[in-house]
Amino acid sequence: MQRLLEYIGNHPYLVAAAVLAAIVVLVYEFRERVQAFAAVSAMQAVRLINQGALVIDLRSKALYDAGHILDARNVPAAELASQAEALKKWRDKNIIIYCDSGTSGASAARSLAKLGFNKVFNLQGGLSAWLKDNMPLTKTPAGKGSSK
Repeated sequence: MQRLLEYIGNHPYLVAAAVLAAIVVLVYEFRERVQAFAAVSAMQAVRLINQGALVIDLRSKALYDAGHILDARNVPAAELASQAEALKKWRDKNIIIYCDSGTSGASAARSLAKLGFNKVFNLQGGLSAWLKDNMPLTKTPAGKGSSK
């Protein structure tokens, strides 16, 4: 123990760099675990959509109108808990949730799972990953609402 303290005293910059590197690794791992909750890739999401999954877009109405996954419902993340009752018929069916990056989608998926929804999935990487995989988007026609 004495030698460790002596080493730390003699090499403060090296020790600080090692501590900083450890913190960066921990933050990265935590972020990955948060985003990985019930994560599905774009191809897995397409398979679920083809099987009749409900798709929920957590972004704002303006972003939703600018481009969204076909047949997705727009339920902003702040309104998800209050809309859970309207979604109760989907409790035992597949639900795919997405946002821009996948982070708020993972927390929303956790929230729905706590409310009793059994098959909730988060689009890994969100809409940006969907676009990266060259998957199509649709736009809301002018003058139309987003409710289905």
